[in-house]
Amino acid sequence: MELYRMTAGRTVIGNSRDWCTPLKYVQAVREVLGEIELDPCSNQWSKVAAKTEWKLPHSDGLHHKWDFPTIYVNPPYGSDQERGTRIIHWLHKCSDAHEDFGSEVIALVPIAANTLHWKRYVWPTAASICFLYDTRLRFLVEGRDDGKGAPMACAAIYWGKNKAKFAQVFRQHGAVVDLSNIALPVEGRQPTLRLVG
Repeated sequence: MELYRMTAGRTVIGNSRDWCTPLKYVQAVREVLGEIELDPCSNQWSKVAAKTEWKLPHSDGLHHKWDFPTIYVNPPYGSDQERGTRIIHWLHKCSDAHEDFGSEVIALVPIAANTLHWKRYVWPTAASICFLYDTRLRFLVEGRDDGKGAPMACAAIYWGKNKAKFAQVFRQHGAVVDLSNIALPVEGRQPTLRLVG
């Protein structure tokens, strides 16, 4: 059994890092985005069925250009020791894809509102967040529901222009917050960030 650290400060024991999105959330993402053009961190058991899938560990989506109209991201939650990447790198790409290419992006991530990756790539750049009501979201492990819930609360984060559609669809899964009027710290009080690689 391998032991690895999740980004929300919790430890998970398991043989697989391939935690796939539960079907009800895949359906909600499709309702908002329509056809999912890109899943940059897919795996062999994924139910997302995006037109383009880069499957970890063989194809690392962080090293490709995310110039796609619709993107769904359920990134690895732990640190990838081999590649030296963490969830912050995935959220950075989500934010950049929207800013650089106008992509509509939804990411399913642990709620870690006080972390650097949320302070840099969620609060100031995302359009909306759905704080999911599932207290222990049951990811599919190797394509199956094994009955175990995740050890952390999760959120669906949306970068895009159709906030009304996102809210309409995701409100059945949790509390949706529109970030358009968020009061952020004044410039100069933002944490600095140095990404490796």
